[in-house]
Amino acid sequence: MLPAAALAAPRNSAFAELKARLSQPAAPSGIPLDRLFSTGVTELDTLLGGGMPLGSVVTFEGPCSSGRWSLAAAILARATARGLGAVIDDGHLYPPSLEEAGVRLDRLLVVPAKGPVGVARAVDMILRSRVARVVVMAAPVLRAAVWARLAGLAHRAGALLVVIAARAAAELAGAATVRIDCALERAIVAGTHGVWGVFHGLDLRANVRKHKQPLRGGWYGVAPVRSLRRLSVEG
Repeated sequence: MLPAAALAAPRNSAFAELKARLSQPAAPSGIPLDRLFSTGVTELDTLLGGGMPLGSVVTFEGPCSSGRWSLAAAILARATARGLGAVIDDGHLYPPSLEEAGVRLDRLLVVPAKGPVGVARAVDMILRSRVARVVVMAAPVLRAAVWARLAGLAHRAGALLVVIAARAAAELAGAATVRIDCALERAIVAGTHGVWGVFHGLDLRANVRKHKQPLRGGWYGVAPVRSLRRLSVEG
């Protein structure tokens, strides 16, 4: 029979090896760049560690005229520059404003839908078809199970589902990968003397309220988003 010291030696060696491995610095966190969708807004991409994670639900939240639709239009402009984008029209969409923001209307699917059930079905259809890399919608009141299903479809399609809301309800908040609060800082106007000022854009503030996945560098926070074209679409 081996002495106790001889039996303990292998255990001590294995424990020391495990302790050494756990003490090593963690590998850099972050979503692979090929799984990020650049928004085309440098400041927002920097804030998010490179862009929006594909295959996820992202919410832009804030009061009316807080820049939510301006940010969504910037993302649609980026999407339609290289492929197809989609937006769910609940009756308030004004496509010429999107075109002014850089969205290619010939590459934009505008899907009319009425009521929460109609909107959910329209999004479900687009995500299942996998024809659009980015889908934008205003937030209807849906059950948690429905939001979870849409989030799962977005994940399988590798698409970005952008949801515009005043404040995400608990059901939507639970399904969202990223939540961003938007606030208007000021309007940028040139020639402010007299009545002939020319509108140039907005200063917005975007705050990452939630991010389920670690960002590159392991951080998230607050940063300004500047010089976005204003949209006539109700925001």
